[in-house]
Amino acid sequence: MSLYRRSNATGATFFFTVVTHRRQRILTDESLRVALRDAVRRVRAEMPFSIDAWVLLPDHLHCIWTLPPGDADFGRRWGRIKLFVTRAVAAEYARADWRNPSRITRRESTIWQRRFWEHQIRDDADYAAHMDYVHINPVKHGLVPTVADWPHSTFHRFVRAGVYPANWAGGETLLPDYGLDE
Repeated sequence: MSLYRRSNATGATFFFTVVTHRRQRILTDESLRVALRDAVRRVRAEMPFSIDAWVLLPDHLHCIWTLPPGDADFGRRWGRIKLFVTRAVAAEYARADWRNPSRITRRESTIWQRRFWEHQIRDDADYAAHMDYVHINPVKHGLVPTVADWPHSTFHRFVRAGVYPANWAGGETLLPDYGLDE
């Protein structure tokens, strides 16, 4: 069994990747998007955190969160979000034929991959690199030709705030290779 070391830095900012079980292309389905939005709202009401950036792709999501001072428990937050989403959409997305003994023992759904990946943001340059990575991801995966074409992203909020131009990474602008992979 692998041992995973998670950061326990309180009040830190983190980049996350969360993936669907078997890379199912379901996260952009309306019912799942609504369930995810509701789950995030519910968890934020119980355990606050700020969402700095978010992109939802068909089989995974990336986001950047900042936790409150004195709090490092992003694992519990993700566990609750996954649980609430699973309960909300189980009738539509549960796959009994994918529930092996390990998943049954651990009481895991067939919607989410078992774990998630996190990276603690180190400094402003790291933050900027991950912010760009979140927003360029739909283009990277060939889902749209420009970042502005993808509706499931905080990119549009940043355009309205003047952080990114609307044509950022619009096909002619080459982005730096930050070396960030999923």
